[in-house]
Amino acid sequence: MDNAPRQPPVPDAQGQLAAWLALKDRALDVAAEGVTIADARLPDRPLIYVNEGFERMTGYAAADVMGRNCRLLQGPDTDAADVAEIRSALEEHRECVVEILNYRKDGTTFWNRLSITPVRNVSGEVTHFIGVQSDVTARRRAEDGLRRSKEVLEQGLRLAARVQQALLPPAEFDAGALRIAHAFHPCDDLAGDAVGIVPLTPDRLALYLLDVSGHGVGAALLSFTLTHLLSPAAGGAILTEDTGSGPVVVPPSRVAERLNRQFPMDRTRQYFTLVYGVIDPLTGRFDYVTAGHPSPIKLPGGGVPFAVEGAGLPIGMLDEAAYDDVTLTLEPGDRLYFYTDGVIEALDAHDAEFGHPRLLEAIAARRSLPLRAGLEAVAADVRAWCGGRLKDDVSLLAVERVR
Repeated sequence: MDNAPRQPPVPDAQGQLAAWLALKDRALDVAAEGVTIADARLPDRPLIYVNEGFERMTGYAAADVMGRNCRLLQGPDTDAADVAEIRSALEEHRECVVEILNYRKDGTTFWNRLSITPVRNVSGEVTHFIGVQSDVTARRRAEDGLRRSKEVLEQGLRLAARVQQALLPPAEFDAGALRIAHAFHPCDDLAGDAVGIVPLTPDRLALYLLDVSGHGVGAALLSFTLTHLLSPAAGGAILTEDTGSGPVVVPPSRVAERLNRQFPMDRTRQYFTLVYGVIDPLTGRFDYVTAGHPSPIKLPGGGVPFAVEGAGLPIGMLDEAAYDDVTLTLEPGDRLYFYTDGVIEALDAHDAEFGHPRLLEAIAARRSLPLRAGLEAVAADVRAWCGGRLKDDVSLLAVERVR
């Protein structure tokens, strides 16, 4: 008796091929994606194979679709452009990928990422088309939701921008012997800058320019709050005091101190810079305070522009910050300019700043223009310097004593 161990039978080539084909069929059937094969040589390119993934995705059993064209998945809301792209790819015997709205057997819709690939025989003839379908409905719905949210947000930002523009003082303002103007150019829909011209008493007028740190909605909200607080609508709680015989103007340094106590950075997460002053339209006397803000620029009627005195910490930076008043007088023909750091820090294509010297030159060069036209010309210089791509708000405020 032969006691040698038995070896397993070696399958023949035909058996191996059958096993491989069965494995491939099974792999196609269990795939998550839908797979279809259409015969390119028969009229209307009928389906000759669909896998289980197609059945799960569409609700159609294989028996429902064999011999039919895959367009049965299309419906009334299917985009004609997507249909045309598929038709063109089939006629031109080329690959294509489209995301198309299809319909299941029960009439519900789904977004189908359809990939079509032609199959050629050894002679180069296209004999079949293989389609691979992926249900991307969840992604498309998420994208649609994000798009709608973005549209709502953008609509809200546009509305907020209109409100912010409505809160600005008139672009030009006359008060006795004074002419006042401003130029306001946000870098985004919403600005962190704020400009104010506030009548305090019959013989006193407040002027301010402020710049909130950062950009976007947070900076704009604080800017809105400050604009309201520094307006007559707030009842003068910050800018004036009622002594019983009428409102008395609060010195600018005390206004800065009050704001510093009310808006600490550890609570707001933001600080702001400010130049605020009170001017007498009859005498041209201007009492002001600067808080982390660029010093104003004075343009004498017959001289060159120069930066006036100004110092102080930004509002909210330090709890017990102290501020000092500064006084100057505008003579007839003099101008005084306020500006935010977005003016001098504007960068060109080589990251060079517009800078303070260039601002002085621009102001001097526009002295013959009316006040507002001169401000807009300076703002145009800044925009041209940075190629129209503002990275920070550009705001200017100026006052001229005309007589």
